Amino acid sequence: MKLQLLLLFSFVNLFIFAQLPTQTVRGKVFDSESNYPLTGAKIVIEVGTQKFMGAADADGAFAIQKVPVGKHQLAASAPFYDARTLTVEVTSGRELIVQIPLQEKISEQQAVRVVGRKQGEVLNEMAVLSAQQFSVEETNRYPGSRMDPARMASNFAGVNGADDSRNDIVVRGNSPLGVIYRVEGIDIPNPNHFAISGTSGGPVSLLNNKILGNSDFFMSAFPAEYGNSLSGVFDLKLRSGNNNQHEFTGQFGLLGTEFLAEGPLSKNSKSSYLVMGRYSTLTIFQKLNINLGTDAIPKYYDGAFKFNWILKNGGQLALFGMGGNSDIAIEISGFKQYTEDLYGEGDRDQYFGTSMITSGLNYKKSLSEKTFISSTLAYSQENQRTRHEYLKNRRLDPTDSLIKYDEKYYMMGYGFQVQKVSGYTAINHKLNKQHLIKAGLSFDLISMDFRDSCLYNLDSAALGFETRWNYRGMAAIIQPFVQWKWRVSDHMDVTAGIHAQYFTLTNSISPFEPRLGWKYRMDKGQAIFAGGGLHSMIQPYYTYAYYYQDSIDGKPGNMNMDFSRSAHSGIGYEKSFNKGFNIKTEAYYQYIYNIPVTVAPSSFSMINVGSGFSRLFMDSLVNNGTGYNYGLELTIQKYFDKSFFFLFSGTIYDSKYRGSDSILRNTSYNGSYVVNFLGGKEFKVGERSIIGIGGKVTAAGGKRYGIVDIEATNASKEIIFQDEGFNDSIFNDYFRVDFKISWRKNADRVTHEIGLDLVNILGTKNLLTLAYRPPLSDQDFIDQQNGTFLPYSQKTQLGFFPIFYYKIDFRANSK
Repeated sequence: MKLQLLLLFSFVNLFIFAQLPTQTVRGKVFDSESNYPLTGAKIVIEVGTQKFMGAADADGAFAIQKVPVGKHQLAASAPFYDARTLTVEVTSGRELIVQIPLQEKISEQQAVRVVGRKQGEVLNEMAVLSAQQFSVEETNRYPGSRMDPARMASNFAGVNGADDSRNDIVVRGNSPLGVIYRVEGIDIPNPNHFAISGTSGGPVSLLNNKILGNSDFFMSAFPAEYGNSLSGVFDLKLRSGNNNQHEFTGQFGLLGTEFLAEGPLSKNSKSSYLVMGRYSTLTIFQKLNINLGTDAIPKYYDGAFKFNWILKNGGQLALFGMGGNSDIAIEISGFKQYTEDLYGEGDRDQYFGTSMITSGLNYKKSLSEKTFISSTLAYSQENQRTRHEYLKNRRLDPTDSLIKYDEKYYMMGYGFQVQKVSGYTAINHKLNKQHLIKAGLSFDLISMDFRDSCLYNLDSAALGFETRWNYRGMAAIIQPFVQWKWRVSDHMDVTAGIHAQYFTLTNSISPFEPRLGWKYRMDKGQAIFAGGGLHSMIQPYYTYAYYYQDSIDGKPGNMNMDFSRSAHSGIGYEKSFNKGFNIKTEAYYQYIYNIPVTVAPSSFSMINVGSGFSRLFMDSLVNNGTGYNYGLELTIQKYFDKSFFFLFSGTIYDSKYRGSDSILRNTSYNGSYVVNFLGGKEFKVGERSIIGIGGKVTAAGGKRYGIVDIEATNASKEIIFQDEGFNDSIFNDYFRVDFKISWRKNADRVTHEIGLDLVNILGTKNLLTLAYRPPLSDQDFIDQQNGTFLPYSQKTQLGFFPIFYYKIDFRANSK
């Protein structure tokens, strides 16, 4: 009877799997430290009671065919290596390609219990603290993230992204200025549309998660190979295209219409291509004469590519690139009626545009079983351009409620361009099972061209213009590093390294920046870790070249600025449970020094610069400022391994600084706390469809501000704060609730997905900032004459914002 039941159960399983679409699971198994392929490694995928098995060939590659769609457990093992288990999701529209690094065992005794890498562990072997793996599959499910890597990262503990208008990343109270983005070892320009010089964020990211593999995000105290940052590093990995069959993705949604294609370059090679492009959907609507309620439509497009060749000598050569262009015209002169949009520089027409491109060649090769080399040569360019036209005596006519003005004339314009040739070479050498050395060098050759002029007096174009930037020059940044990892035992790791940095423009040098990390793994999935290091960072390029009109020699006044510097330290504890459940807490302290401040006593400090849409106009800055950040972080996470996930991240922190007046103040990013709670669950509907739902709640301290200097604000027509009381005031706390729902169906060779992301579903009116408000109505002008008019107003953040999308993945025949 038991035999009959077993046969019946097996027959039912086979019948069900026969009705499901299937897919091929492919990938590569390699040594996590030397990158050397692990020939003969075994791979097992469990689907119910069935097992689908494969083995790695001489290149470490494997392929397992006809795996039913769904979420499954994949286990990889090799002799003398820690086994690794991960959750994979198989869909019908595209093959699943996974990269599986395994770590070599130190002890070969059978009595020693060795635990493999836990889910979510960072890819960089040198990182032992203040780091988080950015899993594309995991973070794609985060509600309210708009498929933007930066907004996805804002859910991590220690990261504050409570700004709906931009994706600036505030890491542990630091300015977003200190965040860098890396691709194949090189620092790339700000990867956002409508990016302002000297910032790392923007309203819309041109990075598309469809071209990214799992990446690493570091929050201070990072390994020695990373430099020129005091805050955080986004080390992005571009995935290669499928080298076995042609696959395609199309997506239509509010934020863009995009198309991606990938596949083999030829039938007889293992080389591949991946190309994609996106165009603003709102621009398409405008061209179709669909009324969107406003003429100020952001126009943008972006694209990316990667061609990967497998060479005869076993190396890989990749040609990669990404870039985008954006423009917007805010023509207040075209408004026919009064609206709140007229506040905030509402006395001018504004035309603003940006572009960015990065392209390069990367070569990788395992020189031996213990040595691996990676080298990149790349070119990048970023441009910002703007023009403002002043509307003199703009007013609201009470007789017909129309906007009128006396005349319009050019008031300000600028064009900033930075070009870079960048190089990076690093060698990993595994001395033995316990010791790993990594050494390398990166450089940037920089060409700068800054032009800017504005009217002396906005009330009269006849007085002429003043020059604020008129600079063209060259510079270089050189950054060597060496780092060492010592696996003391199966339970303990120690990492140490030295980073150095030299900037030719100002002859600034940081010859010795030590980095140190330690991690000890205990029983029952527990671990403690600690680390620290010294870091330095150059200032935004354009700030060196600011031309002060009244300077004695008529030359840029900030060419003597040195690096900003900081000392980082941290200590933490984590515990991993079964089924992808993990708890981690970390405490940190950061002392910041050598920060540019004004010569005359004031509240100004470069520590507050780097977010928003404004540039900096400061002359003769000196490196005398200081500051500090400290805090405590908690993460409770259930990774998405079967049908649900959740993430709680909480941070309490303090962020203070001293300007040249030596008064201790809150930094502009001191919100004191940030809390995120998000989760989601998927429900199977039949054998082919899945419905997913998710929600997110975010609470954070409000934005800081000070007392408005009325006279200076009226004169400059932009918000100017008094030194006294600067950043003492704070807006109400930020609060937002997001909800996401999606439906996915696995048809034969095609996967369909429809989603709706409801951002700020409660329509909470969070305050963003104070904005300049010019007088408009007759009552405003009367109040201005009486001295009671306030030239500013509160600007609220994004209200309820529904984002829809439809995505289709489909595949052609394999080669």
